Amino acid sequence: MERARQILRSVFGYNNFRHQQSDIIHTLVAGGDALVLMPTGGGKSLCYQIPALVREGVGVVVSPLIALMQDQVDALTQLGVRAAFLNSSQDAATQRNVEQAVRAGQLELLYVAPERLLMPRMQELLAGSRVALFAIDEAHCVSQWGHDFRREYQQLSVLHQRFPGVPRIALTATADQRTCEEIVAQLDLGDAARYVHSFDRPNIRYTISEGNNPRDRLWRFMEREHAEDAGIVYCLSRNKVDQVAAWLCQRGRVALPYHAGLPEAVRRENQARFLREDSVIIVATIAFGMGIDKPDVRFVAHLNVPKSLEAYYQETGRAGRDAQPANAWMAYNLQDVINLRRMLGETDADEQFKRIAHHKLEAMLGLCELTSCRRRALLAYFGERLPEACGNCDICLHPPSTWDATEAAQKALSCVYRTGQRFGVNYIIDVLVGKQDERIQANRHDRLSTFGIGADFKASQWRHILRQLIAQGFLDVDADGHGAVRLTPSARPLLRGEISLQLRQLPARETARKAAKSARPVIELASADQVLFEALRLRRLELAREQAVPPYVIFHDSTLRELASRRPLNDEQLRGISGIGEQKLARFGKEFMAVIQAQTDAEREA
Repeated sequence: MERARQILRSVFGYNNFRHQQSDIIHTLVAGGDALVLMPTGGGKSLCYQIPALVREGVGVVVSPLIALMQDQVDALTQLGVRAAFLNSSQDAATQRNVEQAVRAGQLELLYVAPERLLMPRMQELLAGSRVALFAIDEAHCVSQWGHDFRREYQQLSVLHQRFPGVPRIALTATADQRTCEEIVAQLDLGDAARYVHSFDRPNIRYTISEGNNPRDRLWRFMEREHAEDAGIVYCLSRNKVDQVAAWLCQRGRVALPYHAGLPEAVRRENQARFLREDSVIIVATIAFGMGIDKPDVRFVAHLNVPKSLEAYYQETGRAGRDAQPANAWMAYNLQDVINLRRMLGETDADEQFKRIAHHKLEAMLGLCELTSCRRRALLAYFGERLPEACGNCDICLHPPSTWDATEAAQKALSCVYRTGQRFGVNYIIDVLVGKQDERIQANRHDRLSTFGIGADFKASQWRHILRQLIAQGFLDVDADGHGAVRLTPSARPLLRGEISLQLRQLPARETARKAAKSARPVIELASADQVLFEALRLRRLELAREQAVPPYVIFHDSTLRELASRRPLNDEQLRGISGIGEQKLARFGKEFMAVIQAQTDAEREA
């Protein structure tokens, strides 16, 4: 490790290791394997570059993109490290020279794509050379559920079989628990030491801008926050990349397109300008940015919602690698949801893949619709708990309008429970709205107390509510790919009425439609009646606990409001209250009239 510290200072110019770098390097230098999860900008490269320089032989780095290899090798060469890459961008003579340097032991680091590493010629070259270690960068590419899936990554377990004595390290900045386990299984890393650093990037401010005209909103954001800064703008399609780059240029910014449809020379030149010049904006598909080391990217903007939180986290992580303040800005509207779902439905993938991709999309949309700290939800997705709100996201800085969704949430949770926690979101919604469906009838769920209990909301509104319940941790989705939603421990106090729940306000048009169809508007209560309303709610909660049912099963809030306003004191008056039929009158009438009488008597005595 003394040699490692010397290299850290003399080659890379740093005085101290950060995070868990020292432990990771020690593991590799000693010949052990490692799985490393570390955020973008956290110093993952040093974790394999330094051991490769300490150990005898050449460190072989598996890298998924030619541009990434070029960038890394250029940076290492500038530091005096003997590094090279082998890929299809080189002519035959250049490739032969690199291979000869490997055989002669003249290289310290060699970057190759997984496809090339699996070729027999490459395997023979390495078998006849001294290999210091194998570093599998961007290891999340192994996951078939991920946004950067590369099938060849799944075959890299051959390294352990062919070179059993050579240490291996798999590294990624983006992996949930499922992806971590898949990396371990696919790469045969069962005995590897695991190093998981915090995913938090506190210098990045997360903002999601809702509404129409996303380009205009992007321009206002850039003018306000980043009038002269370098940044990345991500779009979903190549066409849109070209259009947005041209539009930004017309407005006076230096904006360059980057996508797979451009000639290789153009992509290479645009990336070089972005890395070397100030104030350049790259407009790109997700093909751009993996492994890019530009430290002063001050903003990353999404004009379309990414397909998953993994993609969002990795792409936003390209901002502020220098630990200085940076922005992650995203436009969000209904059209994004429609487009992403349509694309998902049109894919030729198998049903299990579609289900998992669908749930990843739901988690992404849930982040967009939060009413609480976005950073906490983002970190929770990757299994990390933030003890308090971050204070550096749009919701913390400008809390959104909300509504009391306690009763609606109780209906949804109760429906999930009573249907056996075995069905997906769409089925739960069908039961809530009372849809006449053969499957529901076959399961006898049309006889449940929750069948049709949510008819006052549209299916689209229930989808909005359920997404938020999943995002806030009241519901979970099975990880086996079948998509069943189930209650989490957090759901119990909400279902019992022990806590209330505020959700992001429903879209204005949907709220207006619901209000127009509603037969009874919300009753505004005088201050004395409000006191009675709270007393009625307390009695309802007590009765609900005694009977082990959600409070709304006793009476809805609207019924309690009418009771507080009209104050009925006999059966005939009670029959005129919305939501009170004969059975509930017989079961609960005396209980609630007693509360009304007691409150009325107390007011008179006062």
